[in-house]
Amino acid sequence: MAASDLGVPKLVAEPIAPLKTTLGWGDLENGGKTKTRKLGKAQRHGRLPPAGTEGRSTGRKVEDPEMLAAIRLTMHGKDANPRPPNQLPSNLQNQLFVKSSVTFLFSPSPSPSDQFCSTAAGGIPSHSPFIRWLVNSSSCRSAMSTKVIQNVFVAQNRQIATHYQRDSSAPNTRKSLPFHGGKWAWTGISSTHTHTHTWSKFHSGFANRRPSFCNAAATTAVPSLDKVDFLKLQNGSDIRGVAVPGVEGEPISLTEPVTEAIAAAFAAWLCEKKKADATKPLRVSIGHDSRISAQKLQDAVSRGITGAGLEVIQYGLASTPAMFNSTMTEDKAFFCPVDGAIMITASHLPFNRNGFKFFTNAGGLGKPDIKDILDRAAEIYKSFTDESLSQSKKRASESVKKADYMTVYSSDLVNAVRKAAGNIEKPLEGFHIVVDAGNGAGGFFAAKVLEPLGAITSGSQFLEPDGMFPNHIPNPEDKAAMKAITKAVLDNKADLGIIFDTDVDRSAAVDSTGRELNRNRLIALMSAIVLEERSSRLQKSLLGGKHHRFKRGYKNVIDEAIRLNSVGEESHLAIETSGHGALKENHWLDDGAYLMVKLLNKLASARASGNGGGSKVLTDLVESLEEPGFAVELRLKINQNHPDLKGRPFREYGEAVLKHLEDYVVSDPKLQKAPVNYEGLRVSGYGGWFLLRLSLHDPVLPLNIEGPTDADAVNLGLAVASAVKEFPALDTSVLDKFVQAS
Repeated sequence: MAASDLGVPKLVAEPIAPLKTTLGWGDLENGGKTKTRKLGKAQRHGRLPPAGTEGRSTGRKVEDPEMLAAIRLTMHGKDANPRPPNQLPSNLQNQLFVKSSVTFLFSPSPSPSDQFCSTAAGGIPSHSPFIRWLVNSSSCRSAMSTKVIQNVFVAQNRQIATHYQRDSSAPNTRKSLPFHGGKWAWTGISSTHTHTHTWSKFHSGFANRRPSFCNAAATTAVPSLDKVDFLKLQNGSDIRGVAVPGVEGEPISLTEPVTEAIAAAFAAWLCEKKKADATKPLRVSIGHDSRISAQKLQDAVSRGITGAGLEVIQYGLASTPAMFNSTMTEDKAFFCPVDGAIMITASHLPFNRNGFKFFTNAGGLGKPDIKDILDRAAEIYKSFTDESLSQSKKRASESVKKADYMTVYSSDLVNAVRKAAGNIEKPLEGFHIVVDAGNGAGGFFAAKVLEPLGAITSGSQFLEPDGMFPNHIPNPEDKAAMKAITKAVLDNKADLGIIFDTDVDRSAAVDSTGRELNRNRLIALMSAIVLEERSSRLQKSLLGGKHHRFKRGYKNVIDEAIRLNSVGEESHLAIETSGHGALKENHWLDDGAYLMVKLLNKLASARASGNGGGSKVLTDLVESLEEPGFAVELRLKINQNHPDLKGRPFREYGEAVLKHLEDYVVSDPKLQKAPVNYEGLRVSGYGGWFLLRLSLHDPVLPLNIEGPTDADAVNLGLAVASAVKEFPALDTSVLDKFVQAS
């Protein structure tokens, strides 16, 4: 019986205070009867269940007249065996319970197939760590007289083989927070009432556990739509937003209705660009990375696309490059080619973020296209009703198709390496290559690309998708990430290490000695490989390549390379230090996996020609290049609440900082402003250079400094510090620390 069935006007849920010895532990299989047991300190604070309770749920029968129901569950350890309600003791299967429309859960297992989803004043997986709840409602007590409600689970799930998996998110499911400490807020909506519940600071004691989310089907009406500023979701040529709660001060902006509107807008944009007619509906592929919000956003995108009359093919876990490839692949078995593709990803950003990238066979959409789509989405969103959202869900459930496109994409990469090695079946046989996927979408590369080519992949790590990214940030620029793959290479005595970002559009490598091949080294290495492939023997001895510097942003770099080719200036590589790299031969797609294939091609072709030597074949290409003695990036933040802004937007304040610095540089004979620059202010001096620029979306001025020595870099830093000290809203603490410590 649901709370709404009882006419309950208010349902308040709050965490029980830290455990007292009077609240002992009981065994559900014993009918809820309990023997008080003294708990250790760690158990009192919720860090551990009592000894002997691992793998089962425990609770106590509630007799207190002020307490309607107490739910206390402890399922500790990854080997817990979840049980559906029909396998509970018979005396518990038919107990009366109160059900909330909001789901909370916290699980040590990131695998949806291993989760047992339940709802009873919020849903808690049966193998959740120790979580204590109190549900208290005087109205419920009145309605049910003195009926005692025992501790029970009520599952809303579907069975797949012997596992229990969550249902897809209902459009009316509201905010569900990870049980990770700090302030909580959630909203539950019944068919007749809306209740807001605020949770005070309450630490779970499981700092190292990973939140998972279970969106159990609810019995409530679709929530009212909030006003949304769609243009704030634009991030250059991508769309980015907050998709799940869990970070204080970051409210959800990428809701399911917002997502559905964006998808419908892309469908309208695509129909217009493709000049589609009703006789042949267009087809759109949808894929996602490992983020915890991926499934619910994929479902919302599917509803938006099918609601516009287009066909949807869901690829599930996929890489960004694969999604673009699906617009060009000719394979009817996989419903290819598609007319458009959507990748659900937020690259290396924190777990609560997500976003979208859009593709046609002409490439990724640019900034003007994204703005157009968001403008359309804003209008579509205004027209949504509860009925229309409900209808779109039904339509999508009946028409969506699914395909394993990553198999096709992986096969293409394998064939590219074989071709480079003269069609040898296993050109990498004997090579030991470890992969670090950072728990993103790149785990396929070890089993589906390297192993078919004969490579040994033992020692590869973090291949399993986990949207909480528990091991390190999946970012080839991140120091901790590069340290992790370097350690894996050295510990396993591997020939090469490969690391990807979350959605596999960026990558880096590590050679057998532990030398990192990322950022400028990767640019140099890829340039050397391209020049070697594209130059004649005579040209190799006489000519090098031309370095064409352009403004930041991988799409900007790619578009500039395309422009250069259009005016007769041959360009084959567009790459930036972030690890985004695109090749003309690969349709100008920034594909991290394809970049690594180019390195593998070099290894394979060298062995085929009798010039083996492991990764030394690669590092020899850049061995003679000079590197800066010192390089650093500092982020100077603008305090938007500082009175010195005088109500101005942070961008205006940041531009004033740059203009003042430019005037300072002109007056200093030791500094020279770069004659050609595309963003911010680039200045040479002391044998090195610095670049100060304004972030596109954040109130931050990133400062890059390179110098032949530490002292030279400090002199450049001092010049910047002297110029910007007149701007009190600019936090220069990191810069001050740098010049003082060096």
